Amino acid sequence: MNKGVLIIMVRAPRFGAVKTRLALDIGRMKAWQFYRITLTETVRRLRRGPWKTVIQVTPDREMTTRRQWPHLTHLLKQGRGDIGTRMERGLTSFPRGIPVVLIGSDIPGVSMDHINNAFRTLGHADAVFGPAKDGGYWLVGFANRRPVRDPFHTVRWSTQHALKDTQTNLRHLRVTLVDELSDVDDGESYARLRR
Repeated sequence: MNKGVLIIMVRAPRFGAVKTRLALDIGRMKAWQFYRITLTETVRRLRRGPWKTVIQVTPDREMTTRRQWPHLTHLLKQGRGDIGTRMERGLTSFPRGIPVVLIGSDIPGVSMDHINNAFRTLGHADAVFGPAKDGGYWLVGFANRRPVRDPFHTVRWSTQHALKDTQTNLRHLRVTLVDELSDVDDGESYARLRR
């Protein structure tokens, strides 16, 4: 069985350019530090898995800054477009038959077991989601056995409707949910994590 590809979507950790909603609540320095630490820990922890780990980077010019990603050889541009367009670009960048799982870089609780479970689930499902407490999702994956068309069309991003909207787009596929985790986007979610 092909172990698949794990994509971690990242924004280059430039001060003032990351976690801007969180920065409004806790300050730019704390938000930047949180992001850098979480990104580093997530990549370090998950790149040891039996899958190929790919970092999908924005802005695209950061692809050439190899010192930013010293332990990784697999980098992919996010390119232009909204979050759905960029996610779809990553998820469809690999040959048919290779399962692909995509996560963000701001989920401190994600573990190897979570990712293994998502890949196992794709053995019998066409798509998998890791729901988030806010109605969105922290993980999406496609078995990649058949084409998936416009999976993120008209999704209301950053709302409690994001998961439901995406599931509606995939209503003709076998979709399974895995563990619920939370990303850290604002002061409230940061405070919950600290507790």
